Amino acid sequence: MVTLGLVVAEFYEELAAEMEARARTNADRRDATVAERVPVPGVYDAPLAADRLARRDGVDAVVVLGVVITGDTDHDRVVTHTAARQLSAVSVDRDTPVTFGVQGPNMSAAEARERIDKGAAAVDAAVDLVEALPEAAE
Repeated sequence: MVTLGLVVAEFYEELAAEMEARARTNADRRDATVAERVPVPGVYDAPLAADRLARRDGVDAVVVLGVVITGDTDHDRVVTHTAARQLSAVSVDRDTPVTFGVQGPNMSAAEARERIDKGAAAVDAAVDLVEALPEAAE
C-alpha cells in the first residue's frame, strides 16, 4: 500500500475542497492511504510543507493540490512557475515523488471547476511513480 502526504493550498477554499475530495476518493480506489494532510494558505506556500512531508518516514509520495486563478497581472504565472520549480526540487532532493495537482496559470474559476479532477490525477501520478521507481539505495 502506498502512503501519501497531502498538501492542500486553501486560497480558493471551495475548489480546493472539491479537488481534495476527488483525490481522497481516488487514493481509496488505488489502495493508497493519506497519512497526513497539511493545509497551506496558497500554492506559493506549498513547497515547504511538501518538503516536511517528504522527510517523514513512511510517506512514500506527496501530492500537492491547489488552484491559481488568473488576474489583472502576471502574479498567477509567477506563483505557479515558482511553486512548480520548488516542488520539483523537493522531489529530487528528498528522493520522494512530489506530484503537481495545481491548476493554473491562465485559468478562470470556471475553467478550474471544469478541471477539478486534476486532484485525482495527481494521486494517480504519485502512486504510479512509487510503484515504478526502484527502491533507493541506502
